[in-house]
Amino acid sequence: MVALRKYTWVGFTAARSNSAYLSEVLTRILFMVVVLFIFLHLWRATYGQTQSDQLGGLTLAQMLWYVSMTEALTLSTPVITREVDQDVRTGALAVQLTRPLNYPLYRLFMALGERAVRFPINMLVGAAVAWLLVGPIPFTVGGLLLFAVSLPFAFVLNFLGLFLIGLGAFWMEDTSGLFLIYSRVTMILGGMLIPLELFPEGWQSILKILPFSSMVYGPAHLFVQPDPAFLADLLVRQGAAIIVFAVVIVVLYRAAIKRINANGG
Repeated sequence: MVALRKYTWVGFTAARSNSAYLSEVLTRILFMVVVLFIFLHLWRATYGQTQSDQLGGLTLAQMLWYVSMTEALTLSTPVITREVDQDVRTGALAVQLTRPLNYPLYRLFMALGERAVRFPINMLVGAAVAWLLVGPIPFTVGGLLLFAVSLPFAFVLNFLGLFLIGLGAFWMEDTSGLFLIYSRVTMILGGMLIPLELFPEGWQSILKILPFSSMVYGPAHLFVQPDPAFLADLLVRQGAAIIVFAVVIVVLYRAAIKRINANGG
């Protein structure tokens, strides 16, 4: 209980600190407005060319709301990889290890604290823009609860992927290349730009197994088309991916700590 209180306070401190940087928040909001406006015209042209009321089971209004949620999820992601990379290179990690805190858990709760500020703001802005551009879509309290249940697992899974890349700083001079690849893969294969239903049928089952769809596509899909069966399947995939990522991180983190000790850190 004491340990949980410590990490909860870390998250609370991160949330308070993040809320102080209003200029960054405003920049992200402006970027989201521009992106949604562009995507509205792209999807409107696509629906017009196909002469269809639905694509991938989504209407034009649902599609824009879907994109607004994927953008909110993506833009609220903290710069975990860069922070871990800097801790390794500057020696700050050696200092962190002297504190009565587990470093991966410390970083996890820091990231969750930042998300607690960034995501609600991005979500509200995205919802407001989508409402103004295409109007509302049907919502229910139950549907929103299904969406909310999936979020913590998506946040944790995304953190683990980014933290894993950050640990690469122990063996690489620069992890920015890995982060760029990871972010682009998440963007494309995770369904940020295009729902997985619009991919070729042979690819859809593969993409749903990959962890990227559980970070972005799954929660956004639940937002526009809530379904208890879909949530149950998503939670299983999220849980399995979290376990795999966590095991890999434990192995690599122990190896990384040994490198610090071997070098007299």
